[in-house]
Amino acid sequence: MISRRTALGLSAAGFSALAGWSGRASALDYPTRPVRFVVGYPAGGATDIIARLIGQKLSERIGQQFVIENKPGAGNNIGTETVANAAPDGYTVLLVNPANFINASLYANLNFNFIRDIAPVASFNRVPNVMTVAPGVPAKTVAEFIAYVKDNPGKVNMASSGNGTSVHLSGELFMAMSGAKMLHVPYKGAAPAITDLLGNRVQVIFDNMPSIIGHIQGGSVRALAVTTATRSPELPDVPTVAETVPGYEASALFGMGAPKKTPPEIIAKLNEAINAVLAEPDVRKRLIELGGEPLISTPEAFGAMIAAETEKWEKVVKFAGLRID
Repeated sequence: MISRRTALGLSAAGFSALAGWSGRASALDYPTRPVRFVVGYPAGGATDIIARLIGQKLSERIGQQFVIENKPGAGNNIGTETVANAAPDGYTVLLVNPANFINASLYANLNFNFIRDIAPVASFNRVPNVMTVAPGVPAKTVAEFIAYVKDNPGKVNMASSGNGTSVHLSGELFMAMSGAKMLHVPYKGAAPAITDLLGNRVQVIFDNMPSIIGHIQGGSVRALAVTTATRSPELPDVPTVAETVPGYEASALFGMGAPKKTPPEIIAKLNEAINAVLAEPDVRKRLIELGGEPLISTPEAFGAMIAAETEKWEKVVKFAGLRID
């Protein structure tokens, strides 16, 4: 005969098993409603362009809307903190971008730890930044630009899409390695920065290729160099910064993250869907047009990339002597 205590124990075990099965079933049914895809910058910049491309394709493939939610401010930290504090249920995800790797060492006081609080889901691509000057700048080469800056002390403004972005740090690294000192002017995203570049209110930007390449190809601004170690197939006639400043290299890695403790089944499902999207010929073509080939990976491989990028940019932050309180 089973005692009352034993029966209660069996009931509790059964309930626990049922709850665990229910959680797994829920993860496998995911998603059953729209997903918030948080971008830490305004519409129109490189992060937003890539997020909307991937988000639209995920919506078509998975059957639920991936709704882009632009949350600009604090150099991408507002958007990242929103996701770090969100429920780990797969319904809030983050557009991971270079600022996430940089801010870990650039900002003295963050309310989150990116590597600890955001789980890697999948990489999207890696793109060069482009050293681009305003129409009113006379320099046609990197060497001429360095000379122009040195001949005009305190008069050359370097725009960026925000403190801590790869756009910012690429410029800081350039200043440190070339000796060309400029005034950094941060904006809340690439779009307003480019507007002021077009109007000659700032003189240079080291922007992510997706948001600047259309203006370069249209002739409204002039590309002096790309920041990667090799030239870009999309701008084959544009040299690298390293051809003038030996040893210079910077690039921008993009992908998706989710709140820590998001069920692995959900992360695996998102990763599989993203990799399938990246393999679509039209998506591959568009990403190459934006400056970088698709970067298909596992969550673990993307996590290793994040760790490597964080370590690399920490060295740049220290090299440039930067710190934001």
